[in-house]
Amino acid sequence: MKIGKFETKNDLFLAPMAGYTDVAFREQCKKFGAGLTTTEMVSAKGLIYDSEKTKNLLHLSPLEDIKCVQLFCHEPQVVFDAIQNRALDDFDIVDLNMGCPAPKIVKNGDGSFLMTEPELAYQIVRSAVSASRRPITVKMRLGFDKNVAVDFAKILQRAGASAIIVHGRLAKQGYSGKADWSAIADVKKAVDIPVVANGDVNSKQAYQDIKKLTSCDAVMIGRASIGNPFIFADILEIDYKKDKFLAIKEQFDVLQKYYTEHYAVTSMRKQILQYLKGENVPAETKIEIMSKETIADILDILGKILH
Repeated sequence: MKIGKFETKNDLFLAPMAGYTDVAFREQCKKFGAGLTTTEMVSAKGLIYDSEKTKNLLHLSPLEDIKCVQLFCHEPQVVFDAIQNRALDDFDIVDLNMGCPAPKIVKNGDGSFLMTEPELAYQIVRSAVSASRRPITVKMRLGFDKNVAVDFAKILQRAGASAIIVHGRLAKQGYSGKADWSAIADVKKAVDIPVVANGDVNSKQAYQDIKKLTSCDAVMIGRASIGNPFIFADILEIDYKKDKFLAIKEQFDVLQKYYTEHYAVTSMRKQILQYLKGENVPAETKIEIMSKETIADILDILGKILH
């Protein structure tokens, strides 16, 4: 799939997910074949205020051939300034978040709330496009509390977006219910720019089905990849050895390059629980893992379980 002048190696992408798609997890997903990876949500305001916490989300893996950052903000001028910030110099593509349903994001007028303000969304995309020669993409939902996806997508296209990623749920649904793939198909028919389909893709069959139903240009996987970066290789039929222990260890190795051990341990706990799904690990062992404060202690337990 082409996004501006950039062409991805395949049409299976990793969705940006707050708290999960840090540099270490993205590197694992690239290793197993993901065609495009994107940072966690980054605050445009945090960038222009030179927030260390914000800049800590911008580390890149050498495996990321196309570098994509996702920003969130509801102020066109702030978006303009953030995209021109030197901290983003290494990024090839800027994705704008207009789909996050988290209450703390929505209450500030960011994320999916922007789907209730189409004129403001237009101004934000125009501002982003004018700030940089880089392609600007937008991740959206079907709407906030009603389906406005087709009209909203047309506005984004008119504003200059190079591609649109559509999660097939309303914001008010969160992640409940079933993603409406036919609504993504409606968006694909309505615009001329590439459309990426997202929502409930958790297997090769689902990947094939969503492509067939939506005629989308690419498919994005989110929650199904957490603790399972191997899903990309499974779907793309890439040969690999499934070694959960090694994947976890490698994520720790990458995190330690950029963060403290405490940060690495706390950020990996929820991912480790996902890696352990289907392994018949007793609850008390999981509790023991979650109580450990050092990487060595965690890997010691995991080595006995996973090998």
